[in-house]
Amino acid sequence: MTDTLYATIPMQWVGPLRLTGDLDAEVQAPMATYETPLWPSVNRGARVTAHAGGIRITLVDARMSRSITLQAPDAGSARDIAEAVTGRLEDLQTVVAETSRFARLIDVHPKIIGNLLILRLDFTTGDASGHNMVTNAADRLIPWLLEQYPALQYVSISGNFCTDKKVSAVNSLHGRGKYVVAECVIPERLVRRFLKTTPHRLVDLHIKKDLLGSIAAGSLMSANAHAANMLLAFYLATGQDAANIVEGSQCINHAEVTPAGDLYFSTTLPNLIVGTVGNGKGLDFVRDNLSRMGCLEERAPGENARRLAAICAATVLCGELSLLAAQTNPGELMAAHLKLERQRS
Repeated sequence: MTDTLYATIPMQWVGPLRLTGDLDAEVQAPMATYETPLWPSVNRGARVTAHAGGIRITLVDARMSRSITLQAPDAGSARDIAEAVTGRLEDLQTVVAETSRFARLIDVHPKIIGNLLILRLDFTTGDASGHNMVTNAADRLIPWLLEQYPALQYVSISGNFCTDKKVSAVNSLHGRGKYVVAECVIPERLVRRFLKTTPHRLVDLHIKKDLLGSIAAGSLMSANAHAANMLLAFYLATGQDAANIVEGSQCINHAEVTPAGDLYFSTTLPNLIVGTVGNGKGLDFVRDNLSRMGCLEERAPGENARRLAAICAATVLCGELSLLAAQTNPGELMAAHLKLERQRS
């Protein structure tokens, strides 16, 4: 018999976030973190973007993947079977439909390595993040494939071409979870007033830090300041699998000065793995948080999860914008941490 211990992580609400585009709403977002400067920093980003007219949200795509690995007699056989399988999407979906009323197979990406055939299977999963749903579907597809193509042998239910909770190029290229772009245009006077900097200084830092610094570090498909901070805080507050910040933080900031001298700023997140149903979502505090954000309403399957992803992306943008602005001013970042985190004896 084991004891279950529940640790409490400090949580605060940030915002309100004013959102436009694919989600027209004004909401607050919960963040559970031990890094207390995050709350005022994200709040600053929320204030300046709200005064500027809001954050525009574009949901580019939504999918969850699971890759399976099978073995063929040789590479030629693997190629021929891959060509046959990718042409039978409807047959594959018939098998998938037996596992869930929400899982729908939308794409198959084959990868051949020697005599190994890796199939990356992409699904839509309704309001669930979909880890278990797609694994269950893949588990049902494997015996069907082995029956249809007797030359194949089972290797693994997960072949790392998914790719789950690991840094990879494939997820940024194909997307895993919700692919969301958050963007805003902030007038130069508001940048000076709220962010204590200028569009030119912020863009210059973005180039030298987010872009060149990330290249020097060997970062993979990633150019941001600290997206993982906001993602983890948001994931913990909303019952998500926190390990998914690994691929989730592979996001790219983009900043430029507009012809009018204002600031254009965006954060692109191709791997936001969030859901509003499933494991972890039944906890009272999680349901309260999801409900307060309007993510437990009666909507078409998938719409609540898309709403949650939009709010998450906006939260990340606010934190990115505020930190970059702080780092344009010598001493500002450390002064904030000393003021908000230093323990006095």
